[in-house]
Amino acid sequence: MTKAKKSIAFITAIAVACLAFGLFVWQASKPNGDSALAASTDRILTLQIGNPQMTVDGEEREIDPGRGTVPVLVNDARTLLPVRAVIEAVGGTVEWESDTNTAVLTYGNDVIRLTIDSTTAYLNDAAQTLDVAPTTINDRTMLPIRFIAESFKFTVDWDGNTQTVTITVPAKEDETMEAANTTTSAAAAAGGQTSGAPVVYMTTEITPEALVKIYEQLGFNAEGNVAVKMSTGEPPNSNYLRPDLIKDLVQKVNGTIVECNTAYGGSRSETAAHKQVAEDHGFTAIANVDIMDENGSMTIPVPAPESGASTISEDYVGAHLANYDSLISLAHFKGHAMAGYGGAIKNMSIGIGSSEGKAWIHSGGTKKSGSIFGGDQDAFLEAMGDATSAVADYMENKVIYINVMNRLSVDCDCDGNPAEPDMHDIGILASYDPVAVDQACIDLIYAQKDGDGASLVERIESRNGLHTLEHAAEIGLGSREYNLVSIDN
Repeated sequence: MTKAKKSIAFITAIAVACLAFGLFVWQASKPNGDSALAASTDRILTLQIGNPQMTVDGEEREIDPGRGTVPVLVNDARTLLPVRAVIEAVGGTVEWESDTNTAVLTYGNDVIRLTIDSTTAYLNDAAQTLDVAPTTINDRTMLPIRFIAESFKFTVDWDGNTQTVTITVPAKEDETMEAANTTTSAAAAAGGQTSGAPVVYMTTEITPEALVKIYEQLGFNAEGNVAVKMSTGEPPNSNYLRPDLIKDLVQKVNGTIVECNTAYGGSRSETAAHKQVAEDHGFTAIANVDIMDENGSMTIPVPAPESGASTISEDYVGAHLANYDSLISLAHFKGHAMAGYGGAIKNMSIGIGSSEGKAWIHSGGTKKSGSIFGGDQDAFLEAMGDATSAVADYMENKVIYINVMNRLSVDCDCDGNPAEPDMHDIGILASYDPVAVDQACIDLIYAQKDGDGASLVERIESRNGLHTLEHAAEIGLGSREYNLVSIDN
């Protein structure tokens, strides 16, 4: 199957209006009242035509990690910029309401609503008339920067010589906006959180409606054949995500639930028995279920790491992965007997690995069969990050990561008789960044390490589980720094 080359993840873009003689320089007035901003330290963002990198306060980062999105100049008259990267880099949020084709941008106390092909926009519920209607070009939503900048009090400058857009966000007098919009990772705080860190959305509700809501918050365009990777659970009593919780989301995206056979024996080590478990647990009643290594494995490369070294250079995944165009990692976050914890990274590596791929990862790339036990622990943890990187790269980063934090046992869904959870349910978290979403879950557990999270923290630390995140961040899979944004009303 030929895989589509263009990114289908939702990436909003903004258009910078220009005068007839060329692109203009526009200076926004300073805000006043409760949203007054101090002039002490402005935030400066720069983006250049054709360059997939942007800078935030001089720090360079990808505009659209892993997808190569670049600002473009259209008809020598309008510059198109990715607004999600811009708004989230300064602590704001971008939401997409698919039923009305409406983008919702929030910064501080201000909310902008813009709808495709409509010249009527809303600033804090007050109707405004746009001179340019938002439109869609190549699966990107284009929004007028003049209205956005005037509303959020940003300054936009254009340098025609270097074809560079500079966006200046005036400094705040206080941290009210950031306190309202973001929470910093405890682990990242020690090393210095940057406002351009990836966003992790969170809801404390664990319901079918909340799962759909947090998916929609990401603005992900799950088109083509959509794989929903999750565990169908080991009999008889494992803590897998129940069909009634996930049904609405899976059916919304017309997804296929995908799994691979296990490498440790049990009820899911052979395809026929695995399919029977999926049926017994109610999954075949809500969606198609595909055991992706039913017809064996295929090999995909591990991309060159940004720094450090990968432990494995190739990954063995279920051959049916080639049939899918986009992927939703729907992981039950919990403890794990070998990895310490299981979340997005384990779901994307061990979960998508064929039975031989599971042995390959567990052994740190030394064997593809035999016992998965007794290998080098750190090599195993590192190989999970490498394998996740391979899958994300193969899928051209058409992937989102959702972790459900309920039934927080110290044991995995691969354990048919897990320890009873002694920690309360926490919520659902979602991101485009697998490292960030796992780190956020870890931080929520560690916040209660002296309370009912103690047993899960002990399980993580006894297996050196945090090394998975250390290695994954080192190779460039994602960031341990993040902005945690609540979507609860």
